[in-house]
Amino acid sequence: MAQGVSNPQSTGVGKVFAFSLLVIGLVGGWILGNLTHRPSPSTPLLISTPLPTETPLPTTTPSPLRIHVSGAVRQPAVYRLPLGSIVQDALDAAGGPTDEADLDAVNLAVELQDQQKVHLPSQGEASAPAVLSGGVSSSAEDGKAGGLVNINTASAAELETLPRVGPERAREIINYRETNGPFQTIEEIQNVTGIGPSTFEGLRDLITVGD
Repeated sequence: MAQGVSNPQSTGVGKVFAFSLLVIGLVGGWILGNLTHRPSPSTPLLISTPLPTETPLPTTTPSPLRIHVSGAVRQPAVYRLPLGSIVQDALDAAGGPTDEADLDAVNLAVELQDQQKVHLPSQGEASAPAVLSGGVSSSAEDGKAGGLVNINTASAAELETLPRVGPERAREIINYRETNGPFQTIEEIQNVTGIGPSTFEGLRDLITVGD
């Protein structure tokens, strides 16, 4: 039997082909690796400086009202209340009225002024001081004369600062002077419905009819 003889030429070609494949594989791998891991160009950082803001001017905090609460309240004393407070707020700050308080003699809705005194009279208190005294604003000066309430020119709110003069009696006083003309004497106020001698005694030193 004849033995096969290898062809040196075909063996050489096979080696070249295998080496070429190896080279192609290495080069392809290198190219693929570089394309895959190539770092992307970094995005430049944009730094924006905020525009300066104007610093607001400081505001003045309004001072609280200093109100002296006395009379038929549970804790009479001087209290600090915010601007815009009314008589009701002052009474609440003082613990509220006692069982003997005469709330009908007080206008609870009157707005307070700094350094005022709020006196809540007791029932049957004939010679009680004014419900509101002191700290009168300039807008109320027309109804005041030397610290007295002018019953011929005072508004309803100003009349209600007097002891035992609530909204209803203030209206009666105004109706009387509009119907009968100005009061000639302070004693004439006793002709107003609801104001008798005992109430007048508490008003005598607090009212005037003007010049």
